[in-house]
Amino acid sequence: MKRLELHWQILIGLILGILYGFFFPDNVKYVDWLGELFIRALKMIIVPLIVASLISGITNIGSSKSLGRLGLKTLGYYLMTSALAIITGLILVNLIEPGVGASLGLTEEVEELEAAKGKSMRDTLINIIPENIVKAFANTDMLSIIFFSILFGFFITRINKTSRDFMINFFNSAFEVMMKLTMFIIRFTPLGIFGIVAGVVAEESNNLAELAGRMGWYMLTVIGALFIHSSIIMPVLLRTLGKSNPAKHFKYMRSVLLTAFSTSSSGATLSFTMNAVENDVGVSNKVTSFTLPLGATINMDGTALYECVAAMFIAQAYGIDLAFGQQIIVVATALLASIGAAGIPMAGLVMISIILTAVGLPLEGVGLILAVDRILDMFRTSVNVWSDSCGAAIIGKSEGEKLNI
Repeated sequence: MKRLELHWQILIGLILGILYGFFFPDNVKYVDWLGELFIRALKMIIVPLIVASLISGITNIGSSKSLGRLGLKTLGYYLMTSALAIITGLILVNLIEPGVGASLGLTEEVEELEAAKGKSMRDTLINIIPENIVKAFANTDMLSIIFFSILFGFFITRINKTSRDFMINFFNSAFEVMMKLTMFIIRFTPLGIFGIVAGVVAEESNNLAELAGRMGWYMLTVIGALFIHSSIIMPVLLRTLGKSNPAKHFKYMRSVLLTAFSTSSSGATLSFTMNAVENDVGVSNKVTSFTLPLGATINMDGTALYECVAAMFIAQAYGIDLAFGQQIIVVATALLASIGAAGIPMAGLVMISIILTAVGLPLEGVGLILAVDRILDMFRTSVNVWSDSCGAAIIGKSEGEKLNI
């Protein structure tokens, strides 16, 4: 199923859900089970998908000599910019509070979250290391699972070649299987959205104006944070670390960013990005061939920022005031999940599920986020590609290369 076709179907599912919930609120029980099944399917794939994708990604990075100077610079840059993007989103969503005051029909009990509020930062950090990884899998303890997966993937690269190749092939194959399964479930996204939205609208049929207004504030918060990161933070990094002219760099990247905006795909834009960065910006093939494919896989500044804002918006919609420690968990999980969900179709859907699970928020709020996902996907993909190109220029400059910007 083509990506554009799927998004049109999601839009249709959204519209039909709104209409059904508004005109047939008493009969919503006949369709809301579709949303419940969809949420259960998402929960089913979270753990195996994040484990397979993280281990596969770590082992493949290790086998491509990423532990060298160039690799360390690249990974360091990607982690730094993703963290800055997430923090930008976190600050803005706390200032604007787009979900505060909008119940959105979300009244579910969240006892696990209330219990977690009593945990100190020390307890949170200690609990990242699981006593029993099987129990962590069963309880969907996402930070522990991500920590274990990273360690497991790293040490696969340290065993003998025969065993290493077997394990790498195994987890690459497992990741392929999980992607196929994910694609299968994503095909039912329009039906899931239809069921979820119909249920929400039926409960809030007298308050739809507030719902629309709050979603508008949510979109403005995301786009505002993306604008700050791409037009202020990234140019400052390019100027200070890369000793380059951000305006000239943007001039060379305009057509690439338009392609990213229209396709909503870093992967589909990769060939255009590599061509512009190498031939126009002047970064060497050695740097572009390593940093840009890796960036298209694991560097998701815009997506990570979006997921952080989305998680906080859902928490605010539920009337839950996340403590500082839990907001740090959101930041850490968004950062790690942005790597773990790399290359997955509709990665935002998977990532938001991971983040909500990590802080104990119900996944039913995903339906509201997906309602405007297509529009925001265009913006965040452009920011992802912009960050990749800036990273290639900064790393190329640090390697002593002379650029055209």
